[in-house]
Amino acid sequence: MLLCVTANHKTAPFDLLERLSRTPEDLAGSLSAESRGAVVLATCNRFEAYVDVDGSAAADDVDRIMTAVADHSGIPADTLSTASAVHIGPRVVEHLFSVASGLESVVSGEGEIAGQVRRALASARENGTTSPELERLFQRASEAQRRVKNDTALGRAGRSLVRLALDLADSRIADWSAARVLLVGTGAYAAVTLATLRERGAEDISVHSPSGRAAAFAAKYGIRALTAGEYARTAAHASVVITCTTAADAVLDAAILREGRGLAVSPVATAPGCPVIGSGSVPSQLVIDLGMPRNVHPDVTGVEGVALLDLETIRLHAPLEELQATDAARSIVREAAATFHEVGARESVTPAVVALRAHIFELLEAEIERARRRGDDGQVEQAMRHLAGVLLHTPTSRAHELAAQGRGSEFISAVEALYGLTAEPAAEHRDAATA
Repeated sequence: MLLCVTANHKTAPFDLLERLSRTPEDLAGSLSAESRGAVVLATCNRFEAYVDVDGSAAADDVDRIMTAVADHSGIPADTLSTASAVHIGPRVVEHLFSVASGLESVVSGEGEIAGQVRRALASARENGTTSPELERLFQRASEAQRRVKNDTALGRAGRSLVRLALDLADSRIADWSAARVLLVGTGAYAAVTLATLRERGAEDISVHSPSGRAAAFAAKYGIRALTAGEYARTAAHASVVITCTTAADAVLDAAILREGRGLAVSPVATAPGCPVIGSGSVPSQLVIDLGMPRNVHPDVTGVEGVALLDLETIRLHAPLEELQATDAARSIVREAAATFHEVGARESVTPAVVALRAHIFELLEAEIERARRRGDDGQVEQAMRHLAGVLLHTPTSRAHELAAQGRGSEFISAVEALYGLTAEPAAEHRDAATA
């Protein structure tokens, strides 16, 4: 049975999500130790644990997952419980399909989440914590996401967090080509941010990396890398500072900005489109924090002329969903989820169907062999094979019908009761479990 515990931007405050994002990577291993498998999905707006538990999911399973997350994150289980939602069985499937398609994101239809879902599965594979059912779940989620992307306007209606943040920044930056921009971070998110800045016409862009990767990133993308000694001054006099690192501690705070302004040997001219806030030579400066955990200390707003735009503020300004595109996307998600359940139900009775057919054909071959020894000319064998097919058709069809109705266990029990057969997993399922 599938079970999901989720804390996201709808159920939890950003500071709690921030703490959850620091949860050690071995959490999936702890969750899978007492279950069939586990996949952990952690993004800037959500933290989710998908667990394939034995039998029917029970309160004990939820408590065990909450305890494991609490132990790894340092957040009390009671706090987690009030800031989380729990999905069980069929609801897990539709939830993940919706998440992967961007329907549950801060900005509906944003594209980053699809890659994050794929990477969560890849990480579980690398760590050996996934299961055949979780593999199927996450693979079908990616397929549903591609259908939503290709068949609806949701992706065009929604905007990524980077684009939304820069849309909000447009009220301060009238001319991006004249703005001085400092990018702090060199990961995949930084590359997306850089591309989006260039789309808006930004030209004066420099990069700083707390982990020392700025030179390589700058060489790859044709921008200027900062040395550690240049960071404070550049940060203090940039029109816009955008942080997007995974650093556990703040990479920008009031002390850094004040230090940088103190290093200035002459007043800094305000870039066109960046109106002065406050007195004289202090430039208007916008700091955009896209990091999770939070990259920027809130005390920067105490520095004259500085405005801070963080993920929580961005979420409050997320645009309304385009209803038609969203409705179409949700229809695709519901259809994909229904197909997932139907296929899973069929697979659940497959071992019993295989066992029944194998049993019948074993009896058939024994009878055919006896007929051959009596001198059968082949007509009896042909008739017996036809009869076996006719007799098996109805129970096989009935098995699939019962499975589709969620009553597959009735067929399995009937086979065991009538024939004494214990259904074993099909070979392909055993192979998937050990792959």
